[in-house]
Amino acid sequence: MKILITTDLYTTATNGVVTSVRNLREELKLRGHDVRILTLSDHMDSRQEEGVYYIGSVSLEHVYPNVRMPMNYRHYLIEELIGWKPDVIHSQCEFFSFQFALRIAKHTDAPIIHTYHTLYEQYVPYVLPGKRLGEHLVRVLSRKRLETVSRVIVPSYKVENALHGYGMYNTICVVPSGISLEQHRKRITPEQRLEKRRSLGIVDDRIVLLNLGRLGTEKNVEELMRYFSAAAQRREDLMFLLVGDGPSRLSLEKMAETLGVADRVIFTGMVKPEEVHEYYQLGDVFVSASTSETQGLTYVEAAANGLPLLCKRDLCLKDVLIPGENGYEFTDEAEFLDGLERLADDPEARFSAGRRSEEIAGAFDKSSFAETMEAIYQSVLADQ
Repeated sequence: MKILITTDLYTTATNGVVTSVRNLREELKLRGHDVRILTLSDHMDSRQEEGVYYIGSVSLEHVYPNVRMPMNYRHYLIEELIGWKPDVIHSQCEFFSFQFALRIAKHTDAPIIHTYHTLYEQYVPYVLPGKRLGEHLVRVLSRKRLETVSRVIVPSYKVENALHGYGMYNTICVVPSGISLEQHRKRITPEQRLEKRRSLGIVDDRIVLLNLGRLGTEKNVEELMRYFSAAAQRREDLMFLLVGDGPSRLSLEKMAETLGVADRVIFTGMVKPEEVHEYYQLGDVFVSASTSETQGLTYVEAAANGLPLLCKRDLCLKDVLIPGENGYEFTDEAEFLDGLERLADDPEARFSAGRRSEEIAGAFDKSSFAETMEAIYQSVLADQ
């Protein structure tokens, strides 16, 4: 098949969408398909490199980080892709590149399959002052935007439920985004782990709670900080390691000082992608209070690195966190503290939960993801 993937994000950021697109392209090519990417350039010049078509764009950084807008919807590179005549168009973003998908589909009769990655209600406060108005607009515009696509792909049942709540009646398929587990199956040695922990100021034999990801309001790290403060009053052997950066970092640092735990909270800032697995393995328990995730690839990555999970209850955790097997869910401080005590008090339980996490993560390998998507493409073509 000739498969065109359209996405606003490919080189301008590293996030779940970019990871999903890259993994899908790689695996589909291994399965013998001709796969091309149509995306926005990270500057004003357009180009084509190794099957990736970059359309010149301008920054909308003042609206949201890494957002860019194309300068031209009728570029010669678009005409080149129309001439290529893809069998299937798989769009990954609802905004600018979706317009490319619509135009190419109109001229080639290729069906559009769309993956809905993001629940935008969580991000409304960044761009609109009125929360209720913003949520209403998200629902109406999402429904209207996708009314003509042949299939909607969602990464979790949580997103499927949300889209049904929007009044969307497209055929929806739940397909967890695959991740490359190769990196996350690599293990650092006990000596390397001890040395790296010491370099960050982690005292030996401390139990380290780890959160990895963007430090933004939607990630609800403030709740984790409060719960950690309560846990730290009970136990002196706890430390909190925050890997990543974002607009909430400064307020979180001040919050740690106000709560009196600044000496037990460590902010690493951004880390190199090739070193992410090493940082996961510095932790003893992965913690999250976010409810903004559509699938939560960081949960899968943490599990693949052998960490037990202690996360706020959310539908996106279905099939990733099995309470009592590879960790615990919580809805309030008491449940957080209870789950933490169970894991902190019993090293063997932590080890067993970590091994179970590794087993569970195996189901999210990118090869299974590509196989499922290939079957959906074939089904859509068969229905035409």
